[in-house]
Amino acid sequence: MMKMSISLSSHICLFTLLCSSLLVIAVGTDAQFSWHGSRANALFIFGDSIFDAGTNDFINTTTDFQANFFPYGKSFLSYPTGRFSNGRLIPDFIAEFAGLPLILPYLHPEFRFNGGANFASGGGGALVETYEGLVVNLKTQMTQFKKLEKQLKREFGDEEARKIVLEAVYLISSGGNDYLFSTSANSVVFQSHSHEEYVGMVIGNVTTVVKDIHSRGGQKFGFVNMGPLGCVPHTRALAGSSGACFGELNELLKLHNRALPKALEKLADELDGFKYSIFDHFNAGMQRINNPSKFGFKEGKQACCGSGPYRGRSSCGGKNGETEYELCADPSEYVFFDSGHPPERANQQYAELMWRGSARVTGPYNLEKLFKRT
Repeated sequence: MMKMSISLSSHICLFTLLCSSLLVIAVGTDAQFSWHGSRANALFIFGDSIFDAGTNDFINTTTDFQANFFPYGKSFLSYPTGRFSNGRLIPDFIAEFAGLPLILPYLHPEFRFNGGANFASGGGGALVETYEGLVVNLKTQMTQFKKLEKQLKREFGDEEARKIVLEAVYLISSGGNDYLFSTSANSVVFQSHSHEEYVGMVIGNVTTVVKDIHSRGGQKFGFVNMGPLGCVPHTRALAGSSGACFGELNELLKLHNRALPKALEKLADELDGFKYSIFDHFNAGMQRINNPSKFGFKEGKQACCGSGPYRGRSSCGGKNGETEYELCADPSEYVFFDSGHPPERANQQYAELMWRGSARVTGPYNLEKLFKRT
C-alpha cells in the first residue's frame, strides 16, 4: 500500500485531447476498421459511471464526475482514459467478446462510427434532476443516439443504417445515481414521494428510452440491475465504526430490482421482437464482497484507492480537494478500485457472467445469445 500526497490539479490529464487521440490510435478509427454490417452486431451503450468510457472528459463538469487522472487507468494503456476504474469496464469486455473494437464515447472529438457508440456518463441518472447540469442524463443520451442515427443514414444510406439499428445490442445501466442522489443528506425527494413511487419514476424513464429505441428499430437490450451500492466502501464509511451497509439505500435498490423484470416482461408483451437480458449485479457483487477469496480477490470491503474508513472517502487521485489518499499495490486483489467502482478484474468477471451466464444470473437471454442474429 502506498500513501499518496498530491494535488488533483497537478495530475489531471492536461493534454486530454492528446491522451484521447492516443486511445483512438490504440483502438482504431473507422479508416482502420471499415464497418460492414455483416461483420458483427453494433453495440450502443447508455448509462452511468460503470459504463462511462470517458464521456465526462468532454463536458463542462467538475472533477467529482471525472476520472481522467492518475491512478485511474493505471492498468490500461498506462494513462487515464476517463474510465472509473484502473482498467477496462464491462462494455469493453462485451465489445471484445462480440468481435468489436473498443467503443469510443460519442462525445469524443475524434469519434467515428466503428461498430458502436458509448453515451454513458458518470453520475448520469434516469431522471433529469439527478446531478443536473453536471452530467449527461439518460434522456439526453437518447437525443445523442438520434443524432448518431442520422449520421449513420448519411454515411451508409437508409437501408444499411436501418440494419445497424435493428441488429445492434443496446446496453443500459441506469438508476444507481438516482437512488444515491435521493438518499443524500440534503435530498427532500421522499417528503413528496414514497419509495415505490420514486422507483416507478426511475424505471418509467428507462422504459421510455427503451420504447423510443424500439420505435426506431432496436430490439435487443442488455440491462444491469442495481448493484449493492449500499455496501460499497463509500456508504460503509458513512456508517462510521460499524461499517454497516446503508440499509435504506439497499432497500430502494431491491425495490428496483424486483420492479425491473416486471416492467421488461410487460414490454416483451407489448413490443414486437423485443428481447432482453438482465444481469443480477446485486447478488454477483454481494457474493464477491462477502466471499472475496472464492472469486480470486483478497479484499471485499475496502477499496484499493481512497482514504478514511474502508478507503471510502472519494479522494482517489485527489478528488474533492483531498491532498492525501492511499493506493494499493495490486488493484486485482480488491473487489473495489475506488470508493464505489470495481477494478478491471471484477469488471471482467461481471462481463463474462453477462455474456454467457445461466438464466439464474443473466436472463432470460444472455448477451452471447442476443448477439447472435437468429
